Amino acid sequence: LAKLFLDHKTLYYDVAPFMFYVLCEVDREGCHLVGYFSKEKNSADNYNLACILTLPPFQKRGIGRFLITLSYELTKIEQIIGTPEKPLSDLGRLSYRSYWEDVIFNFLSENPQCSLDELSASTCITLDDIIWTLKFHQGIEFWRCGRTLYLKKRSLRAYLQKVAERERKWASDRNSSQDKSTDNTVQFDVSCLRWSPPLKSPKQSTRLT
Repeated sequence: LAKLFLDHKTLYYDVAPFMFYVLCEVDREGCHLVGYFSKEKNSADNYNLACILTLPPFQKRGIGRFLITLSYELTKIEQIIGTPEKPLSDLGRLSYRSYWEDVIFNFLSENPQCSLDELSASTCITLDDIIWTLKFHQGIEFWRCGRTLYLKKRSLRAYLQKVAERERKWASDRNSSQDKSTDNTVQFDVSCLRWSPPLKSPKQSTRLT
């Protein structure tokens, strides 16, 4: 299915080694596929996502962000530090950078001086992905001292203010809609998640301690 919409996608493996997490929209006529992501059942590299796809009619509704968030919430339950398979597509990099920025900077707003290990363990984002995100974001001034990360509060506050303004704009746009039923943005509620990880050998994953 993904091959129909993702030009860069190639097929090397059978589907048997993967789990597929499918998101559907339900109405009176039944369930309709809107997107999915796949994940290796046993990943030696702790990949928490192999392929992600939102079908074109359902894009720009936050479904990609929903699926990325779900993949990391599953990673937290598994108690591992995960990362998506690389390389990412151009759209994939944008989606993940947005997710990583929000998660990392929200954590740093409460812990402006923390170790990289603490940041990684709390967010389940790998050190490489954290450093890539911080380096990419030129508005954030930071430096490392060993395994400790320091950020200038001024640049962090400026970023969080920009995020707050963006969220207020989204809320205003939704409230200004004449027909609020047209607001079909997908939101993730972790309290609704019910999932148990498949059994793994201790050698197959590096667990958080």
